[in-house]
Amino acid sequence: MNHVLCDTNPQAERVQIQILRAMPSWQKFRLISDMIITSRRLALAGLRVRFPSASEEELGRRLATLLLGSEMAARVYGPEPEPPTLR
Repeated sequence: MNHVLCDTNPQAERVQIQILRAMPSWQKFRLISDMIITSRRLALAGLRVRFPSASEEELGRRLATLLLGSEMAARVYGPEPEPPTLR
């Protein structure tokens, strides 16, 4: 087995992989769902810092740009407010 995680001790990584392999599928899906929710919350927190006067609606639109890319978000949600989210 190759060492994948550069910041994790190889023995700890082996234990992590064993735990993940032993997990039922529903639990793995739950972990992934939790990670997606957390990453979106972190992205929104970052957007709030960058655009402190933005409304929740605007933040949602900007989040769409982060998740979908500028072109697809514009097609689905219309033009993005200025200044652009992605530079």
